[in-house]
Amino acid sequence: MSVPGIQETIAHVRELQQAVLERRRFKGYSGRIRITMGFFALVAAAVMASPAVPESNRWHVIGWGIVFIVAFVLNAGAVIWWFWKDPVTRRDVRVLKPTLDVIAPIAVGGLLTAAMILNRQYEYLFGIWMCLFGLTNMASRMVLPRAIWWVGAFYIAAGAICLLAPEMNFQNPWPMGIIFCAGEVVGGVVLHYDGTRNVHTNAREGVERNERTVA
Repeated sequence: MSVPGIQETIAHVRELQQAVLERRRFKGYSGRIRITMGFFALVAAAVMASPAVPESNRWHVIGWGIVFIVAFVLNAGAVIWWFWKDPVTRRDVRVLKPTLDVIAPIAVGGLLTAAMILNRQYEYLFGIWMCLFGLTNMASRMVLPRAIWWVGAFYIAAGAICLLAPEMNFQNPWPMGIIFCAGEVVGGVVLHYDGTRNVHTNAREGVERNERTVA
């Protein structure tokens, strides 16, 4: 086989590999929403740290509950919008299977949160939440960009520090706000950049194929 023929074969193999990767990649999560929620958590922390919010564990639980509900609704809405509007999905429910991977960590997180609140052990909540956010990122590492694994590791490391830190004060919202903001902004940038890169890569490969066809 001639050198040009070998190069064309290698290029074809790379295209097949990219196609397989694209079919496995889950596109339903929105990078922009993750970035938005990161900053929303930071704003929520600032509000809870202000004199406007009573120094009460109950009010801080409500505050973080609002953050979680808003994040859940926006992310679920993004997935539904993508599923309904993206022609690639063909509205096939099987493409939503990756969302099932995050259900277990969220459910366990809810159970542990309830147990800690019922036992008035609020000081463990930040560490538990961070670790479970890390697990949800790692659970999706096979269908999302590889860098998501590092976001998950960051959350788990931060959660471990909070769990082992002596006398963690739940009424100080800054640790959770800062860690969540950093993790979600980085995760959102990873998702957004990956989607943009894939668009440019596919467009460039299409042009190259057309040029080879014309030649």
